[in-house]
Amino acid sequence: MPVSRSVSILALTLALGAAPVSTRSALAQEPASSAAPVFSDQQRQAIESIVKEYLIKNPDVLQEAIAEGERRQMETQRLAQAAALKEAKDALHNGPHDVVAGNPNGDVTLVEFFDYNCGYCRKALGDIQTLIKTDPKLRVVIKDFPVLGPESLEASQIALAVKQQAKGEKLFEFHQKLLESKGRVNGARALQVAKEMGLDVARIQRDAAGPEVKAALAENRGLGDKLGLSGTPAFVIGEEIIPGAVGVDPIRKTIADVRQCGHASC
Repeated sequence: MPVSRSVSILALTLALGAAPVSTRSALAQEPASSAAPVFSDQQRQAIESIVKEYLIKNPDVLQEAIAEGERRQMETQRLAQAAALKEAKDALHNGPHDVVAGNPNGDVTLVEFFDYNCGYCRKALGDIQTLIKTDPKLRVVIKDFPVLGPESLEASQIALAVKQQAKGEKLFEFHQKLLESKGRVNGARALQVAKEMGLDVARIQRDAAGPEVKAALAENRGLGDKLGLSGTPAFVIGEEIIPGAVGVDPIRKTIADVRQCGHASC
């Protein structure tokens, strides 16, 4: 094997050893050679010295190896998410426990995973309201995804119980009022909003501890895990997952692309 080729291979090997575990894992997907060379201690020391000198003179080799590992990891994640989105499409769009806003028969569905104590979700609420007002064909599905502690869980339990007696615009009104609350949102605050709206608080408290609410939370957690969601808000449009409060324009563009060609990017 030519010396330059040996050095390149060994440089990549050393780079992998120094790279993060996730990077090494992604790069390790390439099949290993069936005839791995065996070196003596003296040969190994000489090679390591050559490799070290090579990397010092060519630090871009290590950077390229890490970048390639990250690229492959992202591609693997993208493919896994695409498969999960296809498999979970019906649960995403037609879950029996979700708040549906906008046009219930719209031609494009925007799904949002949110937490009542997520500041970015509160910011994104204005974007959702704008999209609903300006796009009469948009259907919005809102999924409770309480990831910010016990208070968020309490708020979602009450909100899901509210769904058992409030429907349509009134249910979305409750969602907006609770999400717009100042300070930390918990079960008590959710009950207060329900009381202000004239809902049956005693029934809500009973339903919040019932099997339907538990099933809804379990289903949403399962969907979030399957899609690899790590925070809120997270939006799903067609085959695309958009993490974070990105603003109206990126979401509107993705909706337009799905409407035009059936994909998140035409």
